[in-house]
Amino acid sequence: MNIENTQSQMKKGILEFCILSIIRRGEAYPSDIVEEMRAANMNILEGTLYPLLTRLKNAEMLTYRWEESNSGPPRKYFSLTEKGEAFYRELEATWIELSNAVNALTKKEEQPNV
Repeated sequence: MNIENTQSQMKKGILEFCILSIIRRGEAYPSDIVEEMRAANMNILEGTLYPLLTRLKNAEMLTYRWEESNSGPPRKYFSLTEKGEAFYRELEATWIELSNAVNALTKKEEQPNV
């Protein structure tokens, strides 16, 4: 088995939740999302982020606004919609449930054979 593939699949499963967590705190510019993810050791490429942001926008989970930039083209800042906030809360509940279950299973001590 390829450990890198398994690790990648595990990260992909929580990527959307992590990105929505960042945006939920306030408007976010994509390169800032990438930097925050990297700082948390959750490396993501812009080529992965942009399609995900577009998919979430098309699903009405996110909205965006343009802001002029002094150092280049206008910037697109993303924020959660009401629908996105509700979706985030569902993901958060799922994450807590899943995290608790995984912790219960992985922290359980081995039972001696009787």
